[in-house]
Amino acid sequence: MTTSPEAPPADELDADRPLRVGLVSVSDRASRGDYVDQGIPGLRDWLGGALATRWTAVEKLVADDIGEVSSALIDLVDEDRCELILTTGGTGPARRDVTPEATLAVASREMPGFGEQMRQISLNFVPTAILSRQVAVLRELDDHAALIINLPGQPKAIKETLEGLRDGDGRVTVPGIFAAVPYCIDLIGGPYIETHESVVSAFRPKNARRQ
Repeated sequence: MTTSPEAPPADELDADRPLRVGLVSVSDRASRGDYVDQGIPGLRDWLGGALATRWTAVEKLVADDIGEVSSALIDLVDEDRCELILTTGGTGPARRDVTPEATLAVASREMPGFGEQMRQISLNFVPTAILSRQVAVLRELDDHAALIINLPGQPKAIKETLEGLRDGDGRVTVPGIFAAVPYCIDLIGGPYIETHESVVSAFRPKNARRQ
């Protein structure tokens, strides 16, 4: 296969493609239609305000079942080729809260810092943050990889953990987890992500930033 002189290198084309995001809401009642899911709309709205680069979403609403959650995550990575997957719901200590177990079951490596930071942020609001069991992992194939992050179930808590905490003057006092997501996606071979700094400022080492 030949490439015209005007065409950018393949790796540049790959880096400039839209970010593919999987959005997964885990809930028995919402999956049965007992109430309208708020998790996926909340995630979609937040990403729409935070991301300054192109992105597309694939959405799945599943029951609190290890098999269903794991299958949804596998499909989003292996078939839909998402680079980032955000789940909401099913991370507490109740018997039906199995999202962390389902996530770890499909992982190649764990990224423990994300869960640690989410709990640290939430502890500023409620002491029961220590009951949250969110995890983050990588699922890696030979030619593709994705970052999977479990988020809390409530839209307010989702926003707080993604954005972090600010003081009265708007300065970030506790970084949100999404500040580290763009560079992580860089490192696993995904597209270059930029954010609106008024929402969340993406951090990269100087040698990894585009001019």
